[in-house]
Amino acid sequence: MNPSATGWINKHFPKLLDYLVKNPMDERAFYDSLRAKGFIYGHSLDTLLDSESSQLKWTVQEKTKINLFDALAFTYYDTIANARQEDCLEAIVSFYRQLDKKEQYFIKIPLGNESAAAKVEKIIHQRVQTNESALQKSFSHLITNALVFIDILSFDHYLITQGDPYEYAKNLEAVLTESIWLALQQKESKDEYNKLLIKLFESSVRYNELIKHTHTEVSEINLKIITEPLEQQYLLDLCSLSLWDDEKIDKHEREFIMQFCTIMGLDEKGYLDAVLAVKTFLTEHGTEISYLKYSNPIKHFYSQTTSSVGNLISRNSNRLVREIRESRDLVILLGQSTTRDLSKEERKVVKKQLLDICKSIPSLAVFLLPGGGLLLPILVRLIPTMLPSAFNENLED
Repeated sequence: MNPSATGWINKHFPKLLDYLVKNPMDERAFYDSLRAKGFIYGHSLDTLLDSESSQLKWTVQEKTKINLFDALAFTYYDTIANARQEDCLEAIVSFYRQLDKKEQYFIKIPLGNESAAAKVEKIIHQRVQTNESALQKSFSHLITNALVFIDILSFDHYLITQGDPYEYAKNLEAVLTESIWLALQQKESKDEYNKLLIKLFESSVRYNELIKHTHTEVSEINLKIITEPLEQQYLLDLCSLSLWDDEKIDKHEREFIMQFCTIMGLDEKGYLDAVLAVKTFLTEHGTEISYLKYSNPIKHFYSQTTSSVGNLISRNSNRLVREIRESRDLVILLGQSTTRDLSKEERKVVKKQLLDICKSIPSLAVFLLPGGGLLLPILVRLIPTMLPSAFNENLED
């Protein structure tokens, strides 16, 4: 199942429902599962049904798409009695259509006679896109989906009340971002982590064109609208994430978060749960998370590009092997390229023949686009390690 190809929801949905039957859970247990996967923190490292991701290397964006759909579907089945797949998909489309009425929103609901599943695929694809240009996105350290769980809370509110989800989402987002901003101000000095988190959350804002961060005290934030347990836990989780730059939360920061608990009528358990969860997640996965990387932008871009090309090769390896084997000169030159530098003329031959092969494989059409030739050295370097061992033996002949 490929989350970047059409038809993935119809393949994935039955597997999700089967998983939920075999692993029944309430909304809090489901939330905890999503948090452990990174979805709550804006960086999905895995999905609930992670068996397929080990076979097909999904990108962070693809994992986010799956987690978003799973959360929407779970919310529907958890809220609606006698839920059916088609009704669930129609409800998701209807929900985003309500949001789409606002001019400043970022999703355009597909028109025409497409199935509900096809519409949901397009909606989710748009939803997890960054709101930066392609060039900025390529060089960005950030995945701007840090506040996407607001959609899930808003969908639940919409299903229960049948009211306008936009106003709910807008008010919730305002309180969350104001709380996060105030949490970040607790640091006496702003290091790179704080600066990147500020950009992360600012880039994730979808419902408020401009939020004026003027509050200096927790009591000034309108926390009275945060009444549901998941809303409260989500706020505590994001505040804990904002305070975790030095791998600890000191006494002053603890007292700050406890102010939220007191106003929302929570005891220390909510605070301890949030701190332990973020500690566990960042300790185990800190090196894998985009907004914790401070590497040189060019190095980061090259690393991201190498990963993307690697995924393309992996997903098309069988056909790529067949195509390359039919070109003896290319096989010889690729094999020699692992032990010596090719001449200018030899590199031209490799480039031409690889581009000819890419023309025959639609998924590799990116190499045919303007500038795509710049990716060919990465393709050549990855082929010996990404393709089956039998092919590597051919390269060594």
